[in-house]
Amino acid sequence: MNEEREFILIYNADSGKWNGYMDMMHKVFSPKTYPCHLCAITYGVFKIEDDWKEFIKEYPVPLIFLHRDEWLEQHSFATALPAIVERNSGGYRVILSPEKMNTMDLPALKLFMKKMASSATA
Repeated sequence: MNEEREFILIYNADSGKWNGYMDMMHKVFSPKTYPCHLCAITYGVFKIEDDWKEFIKEYPVPLIFLHRDEWLEQHSFATALPAIVERNSGGYRVILSPEKMNTMDLPALKLFMKKMASSATA
């Protein structure tokens, strides 16, 4: 029997329209200093990358996407961001730290997520 699991992808950015607008400007004018690599590789300036959108639509493990402020409001598990956290009956576990994520492009992130889905459903 498989244990219930979900992956929480946490952006190093706050929610809301104003914050989104400021993030967009930051990506355009100073992309090298943009603090959220997860957002940088999964979103273009104006919208989600089509390849990523299709990937997450078909992903076999439940995914939750949270901004930094939402994560801090909803969870007491502290971690550096951006990150991917696995939540199961045993609690939380960071499966992708910012240090590793910051070295990835979108194809590498997708490959990592495919491996994690395999281990989660095995």
